[in-house]
Amino acid sequence: MDKRSGNEMWGGRFASGPDAIMEAINASIDFDKRLYEEDIAGSLAHAEMLAGVGILSGDDAAKIRQGLETIRRDIAEGRFEFRRDREDIHMNVEARLAELIGPAAGRLHTARSRNDQVAVDFRMHVRAAFRDLDRALLALIEALLDRAEEHAATVMPGFTHLQAAQPVTFGHHCLAYVEMVARDRSRVADALARLDECPLGAAALAGTGFPIDRHRTAAALGFSGPTRNSLDSVSDRDFALDFLATASICATHLSRLAEEIVIWSTPQFDFVRLSDSFSTGSSIMPQKKNPDAAELVRAKTGRINGSLVSLLTVMKGLPLSYSKDMQEDKEQVFDAIDNLALALAAITGMVRDMGVNAQKMRAAAGAGFSTATDLADFLVREAGLPFREAHHVTGRVVALAEERRVALEALPLDALKAVDERITDAVYSVLSVDASVASRTSFGGTAPDNVRAQVAFWRERLAS
Repeated sequence: MDKRSGNEMWGGRFASGPDAIMEAINASIDFDKRLYEEDIAGSLAHAEMLAGVGILSGDDAAKIRQGLETIRRDIAEGRFEFRRDREDIHMNVEARLAELIGPAAGRLHTARSRNDQVAVDFRMHVRAAFRDLDRALLALIEALLDRAEEHAATVMPGFTHLQAAQPVTFGHHCLAYVEMVARDRSRVADALARLDECPLGAAALAGTGFPIDRHRTAAALGFSGPTRNSLDSVSDRDFALDFLATASICATHLSRLAEEIVIWSTPQFDFVRLSDSFSTGSSIMPQKKNPDAAELVRAKTGRINGSLVSLLTVMKGLPLSYSKDMQEDKEQVFDAIDNLALALAAITGMVRDMGVNAQKMRAAAGAGFSTATDLADFLVREAGLPFREAHHVTGRVVALAEERRVALEALPLDALKAVDERITDAVYSVLSVDASVASRTSFGGTAPDNVRAQVAFWRERLAS
């Protein structure tokens, strides 16, 4: 290695450049080159501000602007040579700028540090990732609303403990995930509001003696204003933790849906059929159609959760202000950004493409005496029994149906009256799965009209 070139950024402090091990552990260019757009945008805003307050001449500012635009083009078109001996995206851009425009490049770093430079670059990158995430979440909500509207009256079993509990509709089930994903969107909005401050100008940790205009750079970079404490400005990674926390909760929601898709697509359930686009076959068993996309979504949750724990662990023991440990923040976030985007795209595609076996869902909805609660409610409503007594009577009816191996609605009236003479033939109007779901009209309940109303509510909310 050319030790002289490896020592460019340090000036006269060190007599020799780092050896290969130090270069390998210290360099971040292999991953932080992903920040090139933000790094160049930050430098353009900084140069414009320096010229505006008279720290930088107009001629130097013009050269810097032209050089940075050339570098941006070269990176975008794959012509830029990233060098590990220049450590990171900041020094790679600055060194190339010096090659292009000469001494004027050295004036760009006036009144800033790599500490506030990386803080603003990373913050802008996470801001863009949040906005992309919000669009992907919206697409998933729209897919779920389409299926909910289509299947507002499609009866399926609702489960507790993965045991059939009470009938619900598939539309209602889809709307449960709409609620989850909508909360994910609210977390995105909250996090975007928190990160809406610009750390550029905090310099290394203490601010600067130059008469800079931090409000100007904040506005140029799309922030509502500058951060208010220079120490916190360069050491804050809450915005990255916010992204990872939001991503972890979101991925958990996706994993729950993925798990249900895996279960529903088994021959034993046969509730849904995945399209070929989101399935794979077996290398040995020709009959197999595996829900690999859903399984991989489920698995990626552990990876994303691990990124959150990793960054929390990095940050937990750091004194103010900046420490090199914080270089370990980006790979975790970048990985989570990419994998959550992929998981969301896969889940959204599966929801849109899956075939729904309404007949099999309906048959399963009536299994396991799922309308027993409707019988208990009938006894409370029509016969005036206290619910606990009605619960006991219903339990005896269920035991009788189980003994005879028939559904509740298949028990003859005389058998029901033998359990409790207050049962009338009106009970048959509540024992079917259709009657059961139709009766659940309380706000938030599974009745088909409720489902349609909630679909309309969400469509109106999204439109506004």
